[in-house]
Amino acid sequence: MAELELVDLETYWAVDPSVGETSHIAPAARVELKNKGVKPQRSIQATATFRRKGDEGVTWGSAWEQLAGVAKPLPVGGTAVVVLKSDARYTSSGPPEGMFGNEHFKDARVEVFVRVGSSGWVKFAEADVERRIGSRRAQGF
Repeated sequence: MAELELVDLETYWAVDPSVGETSHIAPAARVELKNKGVKPQRSIQATATFRRKGDEGVTWGSAWEQLAGVAKPLPVGGTAVVVLKSDARYTSSGPPEGMFGNEHFKDARVEVFVRVGSSGWVKFAEADVERRIGSRRAQGF
């Protein structure tokens, strides 16, 4: 896709709000895209597909977000950041970090697809989800 460039991709596990003593974590991908085209982009969408390792043939979760629209186009040379967090997650009665040590925990992998306007979806990136709670950007690294 000539109009967009992948500037950054970060993967991690996001902590969802606890319900009582129950903790939840979901795989997430933070994607930064740059408009390297010759005009503002008025419609950019991103989607992600998450799969657990060992179950690659089965989609475990997905996410979809609008990056730019008519009311807020992405200017030429401008960047947009989007976080795509899976709608599937792990649940535990312990702390979120403890889920990585659970015998039933499986690492995940993400594929990120992007489209501009009414074009078809283009695979922009794929990566393993790092075994880390939270974004490095949010932690100041």
